[in-house]
Amino acid sequence: MHCLSGEKRKLPEALTLEDAKRIRVMGDIPMELVNEVMKTITDPAAMLGPETSLLSANAARDETARLEERRGIIEFHVIGNSLSQKSNKKILMWLVGLQNVFSHQLPRMPKEYITRLVFDPKHKTLALIKDGRVIGGICFRMFPTQGFTEIVFCAVTSNEQVKGYGTHLMNHLKEYHIKHGILYFLTYADEYAIGYFKKQGFSKDIKVPKSRYLGYIKDYEGATLMECELNPRIPYTELSHIIKRQKEIIKKLIERKQNQIRKVYPGLTCFKEGVRQIPVESIPGIRETGWKPSAKEKSKELKDPDLLYNMLKNLLAQIKTHPDSWPFMEPVKKSEAPDYYEVIRFPIDLKTMTERLKNRYYVTKKLFIADLQRVITNCREYNPPDSEYCKCANTLEKFFYFKLKEAGHLA
Repeated sequence: MHCLSGEKRKLPEALTLEDAKRIRVMGDIPMELVNEVMKTITDPAAMLGPETSLLSANAARDETARLEERRGIIEFHVIGNSLSQKSNKKILMWLVGLQNVFSHQLPRMPKEYITRLVFDPKHKTLALIKDGRVIGGICFRMFPTQGFTEIVFCAVTSNEQVKGYGTHLMNHLKEYHIKHGILYFLTYADEYAIGYFKKQGFSKDIKVPKSRYLGYIKDYEGATLMECELNPRIPYTELSHIIKRQKEIIKKLIERKQNQIRKVYPGLTCFKEGVRQIPVESIPGIRETGWKPSAKEKSKELKDPDLLYNMLKNLLAQIKTHPDSWPFMEPVKKSEAPDYYEVIRFPIDLKTMTERLKNRYYVTKKLFIADLQRVITNCREYNPPDSEYCKCANTLEKFFYFKLKEAGHLA
């Protein structure tokens, strides 16, 4: 936890330059610059080239579906049969449509079995509607007490495939479950469906304990059990759009940097005078390009990812066992600090860092150090300077920089 109840300070409406310096993390880009670049990439008059309404060649899989949803061409509805309420004719017609889509697209499944589950009140279906008719859907059953949902059927009618509907369907289902506090999907996928589920973030590595799902979900012969863990901080239906925008921002920032250093230097004459070699850093303009003397060390580090992994694993273990690391072990709970995620734009904690390390996210030391530093700066940004949490942050910061220096990792 990174906050003390009753101790939280209000963030000033406008940060001073000193405040901005204090909370800035290594590698952070000033928000003023990001906002300036955002204005450029969102202003059609400032962006030359093809029509912005047309899809680019490298558009995300779900871009077409997202645009069609915005224009009202397609709709998404979570529907189900009910024995307690009066039947709604439109819903019943959609359920029949879903039954037909699943039957045609999943020929191995008995039609009677599909009908029974689609119309079972315990099951729900996220229906994809186009021109008033069903063209796809995901049938599922929620198990709130067990903390997961079983995905039973998933299909899009054949003549509407390869348009990103399947991805957009799954993203809507993810956001629906985040709203309902369920963060795990389980499904049995046959050999033809494994590829689709992998693209949607499913894995054969099951984290949900067997005791939680055994006897609850339907076992299919010849199928593979797969799981997807949801991250409540991710806006799934907009994720690919956000990543695309981030890439555009980075591209513009690189262009700005290139324009700043676009200075022509005269050629080197020292070699004509008999000099065999010179230090790279002595070449005029080389430092302005962003080159640093430690580049060789970084290239060595990248060539041996296992060495880097073991080094970071050892360092993180030492940090986690430090007596002052306890406030930062897990993500801050909203129940303890309701406005934390409104104040802190980039939350990070030691548990998340452990998961990132396992997933080989840290391909350089710099990424790892940046996350560690953000743990500290987030704490200082949210809590009063004299709070117990800030005292822990100060001590922990000194400790991990001492360890980095001791191991020779602060070049």
